[in-house]
Amino acid sequence: MREAVEMIVKGLVADADAVDVREIEGERATIIEVRVGEGDVGKVIGRQGKTIKALRSLLYAASLKRGRRYVIEIVE
Repeated sequence: MREAVEMIVKGLVADADAVDVREIEGERATIIEVRVGEGDVGKVIGRQGKTIKALRSLLYAASLKRGRRYVIEIVE
């Protein structure tokens, strides 16, 4: 799942080399931390949060298929 999120985020930002995606396994959920360059945080969030909301919807659909909960967080 980390690779898919990384590919999507790299397509959104201007500085793809600054993208760092980490997957942290928990008991009930897997947390996916996304770090981007300072000027690219707004691009990942999108207007009124629509871009990050769409990314969370994709993760929700994948979590239903895999039977595992995924949570995405943008870390500054």
